[in-house]
Amino acid sequence: MPRVTLLPQRLGRRRFRPPDTDGQDGGDAALLARVAAGEADGPIGELYDRYAQRVYRLGLRLLGDRGRAEELVQETFVRLWRAAPRFDPAQGSVATFVYVLAQRVAVDQHRRAAVRPPGPMDGDGATEAIDDELEAALVAVDVREALQALTDKHREVLELGYDDDLSQSQIARRLDIPLGTVKTRTYHALRALRVELGQRGIHG
Repeated sequence: MPRVTLLPQRLGRRRFRPPDTDGQDGGDAALLARVAAGEADGPIGELYDRYAQRVYRLGLRLLGDRGRAEELVQETFVRLWRAAPRFDPAQGSVATFVYVLAQRVAVDQHRRAAVRPPGPMDGDGATEAIDDELEAALVAVDVREALQALTDKHREVLELGYDDDLSQSQIARRLDIPLGTVKTRTYHALRALRVELGQRGIHG
């Protein structure tokens, strides 16, 4: 994904520096604290380099358009710059903070795109349907992101079970491993998935 060139314009005279592979030692929370203190150029650029690609992929999944996904990246980092003083590391990670901002931007973009002259079928019900549709898409993205955070072996058994609709016995035959191993991996995979989803605000 090309770097979004409109973002520096939205941030006035601020300019992003090129990716800095040595800029990891301070940690994301320290970088955001520097942004909150008014030092935007360096730390916001490093945060952009770390998270822009993920935000862009989220935009593509939710909005289905490269141009709107790039706008999502731009607006997310503008909001991150403005919201930096409100970040509380005790309440969650910077990654979660960025992700929540991106979700809010996606909701706003989705609603703006849905605005049209009212018709006989429009009204609160139509708005709720739009919100429900986007909420379902956000949850689906959260689940997929959570799955990607699992180990390969744990993700494999869950994907074979849910995506391919295989029983545990069939998974054991497919992977050529004992049935007991499949059951153990599935148990630990589901526990790890619940933790990942909980960090994303999804509880079940």
